[in-house]
Amino acid sequence: MKPKELSVDLQDRIVLRHKSGEGYRKISAALKVPMSTVASIICKRKKFVTTRALPRAGRPSKLSDRGRRALVREVTKNPMVTLPELQRSSVGRGEPSRRTTISAAIHQSGLYGRVARRKPLLSKRHMAVCLEFAKRHLKDSQTMRNKILWSDETKIELFGVKHVWRKPGTAHHQANTIPTVKHGGGSIMLWGCFSAAGTGRLVRIKGKMTAAMYRDILDENLLQSALDLRLGRWFIFQQDNDPKHTAKISKEWLQDNSVNVLEWPSQSPDLNPIEHLWRDLKMAVHRRFPSNLMELERCCQEEWAKLAKDRCAKLVASYSKRLEAVIAAKGASTKY
Repeated sequence: MKPKELSVDLQDRIVLRHKSGEGYRKISAALKVPMSTVASIICKRKKFVTTRALPRAGRPSKLSDRGRRALVREVTKNPMVTLPELQRSSVGRGEPSRRTTISAAIHQSGLYGRVARRKPLLSKRHMAVCLEFAKRHLKDSQTMRNKILWSDETKIELFGVKHVWRKPGTAHHQANTIPTVKHGGGSIMLWGCFSAAGTGRLVRIKGKMTAAMYRDILDENLLQSALDLRLGRWFIFQQDNDPKHTAKISKEWLQDNSVNVLEWPSQSPDLNPIEHLWRDLKMAVHRRFPSNLMELERCCQEEWAKLAKDRCAKLVASYSKRLEAVIAAKGASTKY
């Protein structure tokens, strides 16, 4: 239990004795007050020119400093610990367990509950390959990058969310992200492409995509997209290392059509600027609240066509920054 404050009369007597030249030890013995309390009152008098109780910023916390430190240690060790779990551990230590008390204590340490970012699970080999790719292409000319037709698949769906306790600017730290594999659940799957000149074709993939389906998508959309975007016949095609992309039937189509394919490291969405367009597309589509799959597909096509050419150009123009971030992270996940 917190001790009561000394009476105003006793505080004044301590100050008067100190002014008369008595030391802390003598005042403590004469007034039967702990020497630390005497020192505290004298320091308060020197700092604030008064010994009276000063206005406080709200109700004093019932959580002890020890309890606060224990909470911070717990969320630092396990950023994905939930608030109910923190409440139970707080009760086990004999500390207050109100949600607002615990949240406020953690916020005071600069930690805030945020949705965990989804990032691919990277092995050391993945990181080494990504780092080597970034170093090799860092000095590529802008003219060369403008010739690249970037592509990828995505799913438009409502993902479940996971909250973590983290400090600002640490969203992409491994402990604060959820490892994912490509296309984990969803409603409709899309294939799309873009270049610095704008967006290319966007295609809905019905059912589970096979290598033959992917070959048909390329056959019906790739060359036409390059033509629409005026990339010229000798453009560079970017695709990831999905097994359907590297299947024999897909490779043969690309070779037969003399398509120059950019060598690409596995598990490296941070390197593909189309990820930003997928995010823009999903935000725009979800603002329209489509009510069924047919309407969802229509919204996707309309919003994809609306994506600004300037946005596409800036994503490609800033590609060096993306590579520099990968190099700085030594091949690990970045803010991109």
